[in-house]
Amino acid sequence: MTDRDAQIDTAVTMLTEAARSGIPCPPVRDHVADIDTAYEVQRRLTAARVETGARRVGAKIGLTARAVQQQFGVYQPDFGILLDDMVNGHTEPLRRNRFLQPRAEGEIAFVLGRDLDQPGVTVADVLRATDFVLAAVEIVDSRIAGWDLTITDTVADNASSGAVVLGTTPFRLDGLDLARVGMTLHLDGEPVSFGAGHACLGSPVVAVAWLARELARRGQPLAAGDVVMSGALGPMVPITGAGRYRLVLDGLGEVEAVIEEEEDA
Repeated sequence: MTDRDAQIDTAVTMLTEAARSGIPCPPVRDHVADIDTAYEVQRRLTAARVETGARRVGAKIGLTARAVQQQFGVYQPDFGILLDDMVNGHTEPLRRNRFLQPRAEGEIAFVLGRDLDQPGVTVADVLRATDFVLAAVEIVDSRIAGWDLTITDTVADNASSGAVVLGTTPFRLDGLDLARVGMTLHLDGEPVSFGAGHACLGSPVVAVAWLARELARRGQPLAAGDVVMSGALGPMVPITGAGRYRLVLDGLGEVEAVIEEEEDA
């Protein structure tokens, strides 16, 4: 075993134990020398989940909004893999104790009708390949204590993935300018986060094109039927207890993520 393999194994073990125990671990950056190594940690963690019955259903883009980048001092996007047990429907209750350090953010989810498997994917390719889009809330989470992250920490931790909640009203992209879509995220009826499509790398379509190229380059291309979370449209909001997080997108409907308190022991 090489030193690199040993370090990867250490990072995988730390993140696996944090997810199992519900106790966040220290940052893994001392064991992850660069982004490629971090993506190998992510790949091994995802493969282990698939081996135990999980199914890949898409991917997510992280760190697209400048407001979120500024929160963590990380100034480039990354990606994670979506598995079937991470995807939830509008108003479907989620237990707070399913997560370690959850936060909510408003996004637009793309559902693909065609493969995006070429390393030179363009914005036009994304527009042609998208079957429809949905309003979506992402519950981001971190297995790393205190959200003490660098880019390699969050990449290794599957881009700080937790869960996604999808709306149920599909919208076609014909004539839509997603860069101009406004967003308001409410908590129990009070607005707590504002944003717009242009905050996401200029447009969510640009973000999805970036993701498609990265995944194709790394041998994990997007396929027809995949759900793609295109990135935050504004600042994320900590989830500290039970609540109803309702996302309203101008012209693209709404979706509600319902967080319930833990059951009594």
